[in-house]
Formats: sequence, structure tokens, C-alpha cells
Amino acid sequence: MTESDDDFIAGLVRRAGEDRKRIVFPEGDDPRVQRAARALAEEGTITPVLIGPAETIGAWRAELAPDLEVVTEEAESEALRAATHRHLEARRAGRKDAPEKIEAWSRDPLHQAAALVAEGRADGVVAGCVRTTADVVRAGLVGIGMAEGVSTLSSAFYMVRTDGGDELSRVLTFTDAGVVPAPDAEALAGIAIAAARARAKIVGDEPRVAFLSYSTKGSAEGQSVSVVREGLRLFREAMPHVRADGEIQGDAALSPDVADRKAPGSPLEGRANVLVFPDLDAANIAYKLVQYVGGAIALGPILQGLRQPMNDLSRGASTGDIRAVACITALMAG
Repeated sequence: MTESDDDFIAGLVRRAGEDRKRIVFPEGDDPRVQRAARALAEEGTITPVLIGPAETIGAWRAELAPDLEVVTEEAESEALRAATHRHLEARRAGRKDAPEKIEAWSRDPLHQAAALVAEGRADGVVAGCVRTTADVVRAGLVGIGMAEGVSTLSSAFYMVRTDGGDELSRVLTFTDAGVVPAPDAEALAGIAIAAARARAKIVGDEPRVAFLSYSTKGSAEGQSVSVVREGLRLFREAMPHVRADGEIQGDAALSPDVADRKAPGSPLEGRANVLVFPDLDAANIAYKLVQYVGGAIALGPILQGLRQPMNDLSRGASTGDIRAVACITALMAG
């Protein structure tokens, strides 16, 4: 990939528009979401579906988007509530959820959005600029569920560098920076598998997966190093065709010169683009530093492992962030 950061975002928009999807925004009364939805509808990239309070949604639709292909759903709608309730009862059969819990979920726009996607009435969900990651994850697990063969729900941030960089490192996948606090080896492998598959859809390049550690090829020992090594072994068993290496430090993963010295013969050759962190602390700290000190654009957290895509946003997300994540969601649904 040879695009600048702006070109990368433009590429997401262009590729998403090739197969226009219906993406649900359950925080449809937020002005940032409304601006993003209007832009996406005007571009013809996706068909936005906004859920929100009847008064707010109706006024926005009438005043600002009367001629655009935008769908609005009133969160209080009895038809939407009843359809969500039926879906949740079927999904949770045998779970012994209290009836009042099912009823509360059926009135929650996050759960309403997840039900629309699970039942094939929409293709993906983007939420989280108001609600917490925990809320978004819970709605996804309850209403959509995990993809077949996947046991670990995880997340990734797509870090778009604004300082240039070579074509392979301009967009980096950081995983898992939002969900799994302390993955064991099996979970780490699952996170890496999901990240590699998602990157191929979202960025469209060859995933090159680095299992990061404070050690490179036996330079240090420790429990976390052992977990990383085993995670790599399991990943290679599952995805032998994908370039991967570990345990490896960040400089050896990203610098060909350092890799020549620290990890000679590494299949990554110092050009990794999927960085698998050993735990949530390391990944979350790293992405925030790269964003605020390094000036990178952070897109996500992109949730990995659900049957259909339901993606999260930072509560500080801009309209541009929402637009980009909506395009990512559409590509994941393709």
C-alpha cells in the first residue's frame, strides 16, 4: 500500500462504496453520528440506519436529510422493541435470564441494533461514542454471538501514521488493545488469527504478524515470554501461510536494520504490520502513546470474532473517525 493517511481513509470510503451496506448507528441522536451519517449518505458509501429518540431523530431526518437514503428507527417504537424482544428470547433460550432483563435489553438501542444485524435487516453496527466498550461488547455477544470456531472476542486499533513511513508500516494493526486483559497462549493465538483475517479485509494487504515481547528470540526469559512463544506456535499451526514471528521486540518487528541484528532470518524482515501485544496493558498504553505522542490516527476499537461486525468507537471520536469506522464495518461485512 502506498497511500498517505488521507488516501487510506479515502480508499476505505471508495472500497466500502463498491458494495453499499446498511450500517446501524444506535447513538443516532449524537450530532457527530448525524454528521457522519449525512456525509456517508451523500457520498453513497453506505445506507445509514440511525436509532434514537423519536423527537430528535425525526427532526434531524426532516430538516437535514429529507432527500438522502437514510433510515431512521425510533428507539421507543413498539414494533422495534417487540422484534428485538423476540430475537433476544430466541437467542437466550435456556439461559434463564430474568424477564425484566430481556425487556430492558429490548428497549436499549445497542441491543436493537445488534438484533437488526443478527436477523439480516442490516449488515453491521457502529457504536461507542456515547456508550462504553463494555456496553457495546455485551450487546454484540448477547444479540449477535461469536463466529463459528472462534472462542475469544478481541479488538484491534488501526493506527494510521501521519509521518509517512514505508508502504507496509503506514497502517499498523495493534491488538488486543480493548477487550482481553491477560490472554493465555490459546487466546493470544486466537487474537492474532482474528486480526490477520480482519486486516486482509480492511486494509487489503498481506498480514505480517509480530508476537511482541520484551524478549527477542531468547534474549530474555519469563512467564509472559513463554506464553508469547506458545501463542506463536498455535498461530502457525492454524495459519501456516501467514508470515509470523516471535517472541520479538517492537524495534526488531518494525525496523529491517534492527531485525538484521536481533532476528536474522526472521520471516517478517522488520516489516510487521500486525502487532500482537502480550496483554491489554501493553497494547492500550502503546496505542495511546502512538496516537498522542506520535500523532497517528487511531481507528477503533474494531471488534474481532463476532458472527457479524459490531464495532466500537472511542468516546472522544470525531465525525471523521465515525465515518472511517463505518466504512471498516462495511468492508468486514463484505
